[in-house]
Amino acid sequence: MVYQFPIGADPHANIAASVSGGIGDIELGFSQADKVIERTYRSSQVQCTPLETHVAYTKMEGDRLVIHASTQVPWHLRRILAAVLGINENKVRVIKERVGGGYGSKQDILLEDVCAYGTWITGRPVYFRYTREEEFIANSTRHVMDITVKLGADAEGKITAMYMNVEASTGPYGNHCLTVPMNACSKSLPLIICDHVKFDVTTYYGNIPPTGAYQGYGAPKGSFALMTAMAELAEELGIDYLELIEKNRVREGTMLEILKCLGEGREGSAAPVESCGLDEALRRGLELMNWDEKPVSDDEDIRIGRGFAIIQQGSGLPGLDHSCAYIRMLADGTFMLHSGGADLGTGLDTVSVKFAAEQLCVDMDRISIISGDTDTTPFDTGAYASSGTYFSGSASMEAARDLKTKILQTAAKILKEDTGGLQVQYPGVVRGEGGEVSFLDIARAAQSGEGDGELMGYASFTTENFSFPYGAHFCQVAVHMKTGEIEVQKYYALQDCGTPVNPDLALGQIYGGVLKTIGHSLYEQMQFDSRGVCVNPVLKDYGVPMIGDLPKDFQAHLIYTEDPYGPYGAKSISEVSCNGASPALASAIHDAAGVWIREWPFTPEKILRGLGKIT
Repeated sequence: MVYQFPIGADPHANIAASVSGGIGDIELGFSQADKVIERTYRSSQVQCTPLETHVAYTKMEGDRLVIHASTQVPWHLRRILAAVLGINENKVRVIKERVGGGYGSKQDILLEDVCAYGTWITGRPVYFRYTREEEFIANSTRHVMDITVKLGADAEGKITAMYMNVEASTGPYGNHCLTVPMNACSKSLPLIICDHVKFDVTTYYGNIPPTGAYQGYGAPKGSFALMTAMAELAEELGIDYLELIEKNRVREGTMLEILKCLGEGREGSAAPVESCGLDEALRRGLELMNWDEKPVSDDEDIRIGRGFAIIQQGSGLPGLDHSCAYIRMLADGTFMLHSGGADLGTGLDTVSVKFAAEQLCVDMDRISIISGDTDTTPFDTGAYASSGTYFSGSASMEAARDLKTKILQTAAKILKEDTGGLQVQYPGVVRGEGGEVSFLDIARAAQSGEGDGELMGYASFTTENFSFPYGAHFCQVAVHMKTGEIEVQKYYALQDCGTPVNPDLALGQIYGGVLKTIGHSLYEQMQFDSRGVCVNPVLKDYGVPMIGDLPKDFQAHLIYTEDPYGPYGAKSISEVSCNGASPALASAIHDAAGVWIREWPFTPEKILRGLGKIT
């Protein structure tokens, strides 16, 4: 077996990947603690359940192969298919069609290579669409993990040591077998500031359906483990959970030293937290919950409890991700934006157009976009790791900025003025001291026989800078002490995504991400018979949340911060929204019923077992 870089694999020992690291001296840290706890938290296998299953259509156009696909990664798909077929990339075109949900599962090449091979060999078109059952058993799912967290703290609640041991099952193929379990550490441990931290990650092959990427990418499980362990530690110390978090949490200006050993398959680097909205998120969440007023049920069989969690994620992979875009000024002064980004229904196309329109001082309807087509748009690593707004959006913004420079240069010739005295202004004109010229006239001048040709701006965006989105999630549950039934009465998600570019789309991402992970926490679980065959591979039997499962009072709020690195101060929003439900619900259930549930899903049977009412 050949790996592009060391991932700690040992197939002879059934290990797909492994990594260890840390900062400080973990033994010293635990020796300084007055209280040490160690807990293990487990997740079940859950499916991504995009409404549109995986689908591909391939055909020949002359001597070239064309693939229409529901994919998050058009350029990776082209590269891999060319390698599989043994042909050059110029013979392959990938067109990302409108995607009916991906959630990470459409990062992997699952059926496109089969279709492409059939078409390349026979010359005939091939169409292939997964059934829902195939989507369950032959597609990537969440990695199954057991995460052990050991925490040490002094009597006042200062964390002196943190240890996280992640053991994951990757299924038969090892998709994302290093990076997903690693993310359980890298997106949770930096929430708590501690000088002595250690982690071990081991991923095993397993006789289960394939696993891979899923929205949150390991972080929901890491957050569940660490935040629930913090809540349990607070109880052991006799300290309020909120007080324990406040004593130890990340803040603006914190240097995240732990990131030095949490790189994605390479050496990482410490990074500063340049913007963090946790102060405001916690303040507003406590206010919305009326935190000082303990709710009481008027039914003697029902207990009410509340919980919360703080969460974080990233905005793409600095030093690894790469996005490109170019934008053309058409003959009538309108624009065509060519973005390599792959919109999955997340609104990336809208965000990219909005950035370009802001730069060029025109209404959005004057800019059209083509995206995710390997023939007509430039390279982009793809839509994953919450990279869309930060990377693809930045590329579109910078391309428009480059075009604006060229527009000013052409306008300077027309107005016979220096560019330094010119300004692009709404609604698409360049004004100077002696007059103004419209984008229409600029385009005509550029494309006339004496002009410089069609004006075009280009950008290639990479960065080493991190932009961390944060959030605080609060919930209230009612637990029936006789049946174990759990009702989510309130759920408030307070999210810092920097400057929201499209607030309505951002709120939609939050609501979707939260409800998805309420499902993981309370209902969803792939179930298997004694032979390892999935017995509930259809939506009606699986337990995906539906409209009737919405919390009675469900609110999402955007916390505005100004990130210095994100485009117009923006950070990511969708994946971080998935990280709060499990730990917030777990602490709320304990507050209500007095039991800790440490395994997804939090079923009524587990509540009753914790209460000692069943065995």
